[in-house]
Amino acid sequence: MVEVVDLGKFGDAFRTDPHPVYAHLRARGPVHRVRAPGRDAEGEMWLVVGYEEARAALADQRLAKDAGRIGKTFLDVDLIGDYLLSTDPPQHTRLRSLVSRAFTMRRVERLRPRIQAITDELLDTMIPLGRADLVESLAYPLPITVICELLGIPEVDRAEFRRLSTETVAPTDPDSEYAAVSRLGEYLTELIEAKRAAGPAEDLLSDLIRTTAEDGDRLSVAELRGMAYLLLIAGHETTVNLITNGVHALLTHPDQLAALRADMTLIDAAVEETLRYEGPVENATFRYAAEPLEIAGVPIAQDEPVLIGLTAADRDGDRFPVPDRFDIHRDTRGHIAFGHGIHFCLGAPLARLEVTTALRSLLERAPHLALDGPPGEWLPGMLIRGVRSLPVRW
Repeated sequence: MVEVVDLGKFGDAFRTDPHPVYAHLRARGPVHRVRAPGRDAEGEMWLVVGYEEARAALADQRLAKDAGRIGKTFLDVDLIGDYLLSTDPPQHTRLRSLVSRAFTMRRVERLRPRIQAITDELLDTMIPLGRADLVESLAYPLPITVICELLGIPEVDRAEFRRLSTETVAPTDPDSEYAAVSRLGEYLTELIEAKRAAGPAEDLLSDLIRTTAEDGDRLSVAELRGMAYLLLIAGHETTVNLITNGVHALLTHPDQLAALRADMTLIDAAVEETLRYEGPVENATFRYAAEPLEIAGVPIAQDEPVLIGLTAADRDGDRFPVPDRFDIHRDTRGHIAFGHGIHFCLGAPLARLEVTTALRSLLERAPHLALDGPPGEWLPGMLIRGVRSLPVRW
């Protein structure tokens, strides 16, 4: 009989710092049968914690993203529609191709001056105060403003969107999660209809509405809603936590902060090490065995759920020596914080640009930046890795 590791037995310590648990599992092997905290036997899954195995699994198309292939459904897909992270080829290939026509590297690069301007405006308000919650003052408002402007979300709707978004990725209970996802779906439908009626505009969502492939193929309303949902959630929720995690890592490793201040050309390396050391996505979204297979010699039955540990893999000492040390001089090439394979994060260039801009500007304008107390509680669940607040002073 396969041993099932009940992750709930580690209590709140697992939410606060899951790395020792993942290290313990890795020492015993790269793949384990686990039960998610607070779940019964129906919450059992396979968890991949080894780097090589995780990287290979991310690119293994025998592991399906479309839960419908095994008769399962998820709340967001039911209420909003299919999107890139819930589909497999050929549907995924079609969707990504259509989105890539509008969400280009050139478009991201054109955002650079605006991202710097938003950052400067936020710091103009924050710096005179002498102390602040980094999440409320910078880490949250920067990416939410960028993605909302990119997609054409009215400013008046952004506070409500934040509440719905946070409840979606880190739900406090099933009822509130259902209400949040349902309202998001309704809101996005209304927004798409309003943009269709308004005619051509310069925002990304308007471009997605107009985007047409050579054969005349276009995104349906349901696909547009799903794409907007993914871009809104992934386009800000992960970046909020990447900024926060980066600042937290630097402030708790003063030698690395000093090295960065002494040579700001290391800023890109600091961002990449943050992604490896404390990336904002703890585990990739579920995959399902479309056929019987083995991972590292462990048999996975058809239809069984598989969770690929991005955080766990990026702390594998066989790939990254002394993995629990935060080291901005480290060679981080090959980290999988943004995934790997056909589901590699579409918004990675935008996230890197925002985080680099935020960290550089913050460190330049707050030369005595320090923690002003312990961070807030870590977010619940096994998807997003981040804290609700980070008190800082300067």
